[in-house]
Amino acid sequence: MATYKQIQTYVKETYGFVPKSCWIAHMKEIKGIESRKAYNRMDDSIRKYPCPEDKQQYIESAFRYFKIIG
Repeated sequence: MATYKQIQTYVKETYGFVPKSCWIAHMKEIKGIESRKAYNRMDDSIRKYPCPEDKQQYIESAFRYFKIIG
């Protein structure tokens, strides 16, 4: 599986912005992809910085590129 850094680099080179790692984690949660719990995560039910809807398609595109989703 691709690292968060690889996903960030791909999105930056392809779409011109760097997604926050918390956005990537949120998209993994939305798509039902397993991820480890962050050591600094306070509460599982509340995301402080959810992925903005206008950025979700680009992160999903990176998931497809790295074959994380079909």
